[in-house]
Amino acid sequence: MLVALAAAALAGPAASAGNPEIAALQVGLSSRGLYNGTVDGVLGPGTADAVRRFQLKAGLPANGVAGARTRAALGKYGHRAPLGHRALARGARGWDVAALQFALAWHGFPSGPFDGHLGLRTEAALRRFQVWARLKADGRAGPSTFAALRAPVPRSPLALSAPLQAPLGDLYGPRGARFHSGLDFIAPAGTAVSAAGAGRVVFAGRHTGGWGKLVVVEHGSGVRTFYAHLSRIDVKLGQRVSTGAGVGLVGATGQATGPHLHFEVLVQGAAVDPLTALFRSPGRRSATPGLRVRPY
Repeated sequence: MLVALAAAALAGPAASAGNPEIAALQVGLSSRGLYNGTVDGVLGPGTADAVRRFQLKAGLPANGVAGARTRAALGKYGHRAPLGHRALARGARGWDVAALQFALAWHGFPSGPFDGHLGLRTEAALRRFQVWARLKADGRAGPSTFAALRAPVPRSPLALSAPLQAPLGDLYGPRGARFHSGLDFIAPAGTAVSAAGAGRVVFAGRHTGGWGKLVVVEHGSGVRTFYAHLSRIDVKLGQRVSTGAGVGLVGATGQATGPHLHFEVLVQGAAVDPLTALFRSPGRRSATPGLRVRPY
């Protein structure tokens, strides 16, 4: 388990280095059937190859660099770059909206697929981020919102313990054209799930969304942990739990393709990479700088 967490921790910062502008480029290329990889904001070989194929189709030099001419060839979508050149509100579409969705997701407020459309879900995520950042929650992205999105992404101020001993599946970060806001622990149905830290149960029941049977524990310092897709819940609302106390059993309730634990850590309402809490000594605060989204 420690080896798996160590490897994931080393991979985490690399995954977090995605650039919202590159993510927006990937969304634009995907809409034209030229890119089918993960929208991760990384200009890797797959993205560069897709850029070259697009440039060939557009009659441009196929250098794999998405400069001004390449963005212009993307039409209205590409003309709306980069993020920050205009204010964004519901109904907006384009490159800068896709970049906004990507930046919001890394700051703990994913809004569904990265599609370059500022609809109701993206507006709701934007308002939640603005509340978290202590900005006017008007659902309109302007200079103050863009500045807040350039700050380091949040991380857990508390050290937590792994909720079970099992291999890791999907990590925190981009997954396809969406964002996975937690860690998946792959384990057989019925495997015991433990509280990652001492706290109080603030939810225990069936979630109306896709999480199925869910337990939420509040730990203090604004930190809450979520244990989703459980087959059985072993705690009650308001119950105090200690670190390692059983909260339920692994299952596949809700929108799950197989038995696993979906584990999330939220800080003041923002989802953070659970590895920022799990991969360090319990009881001490980390001095490691927060993971950053590259400036755009």
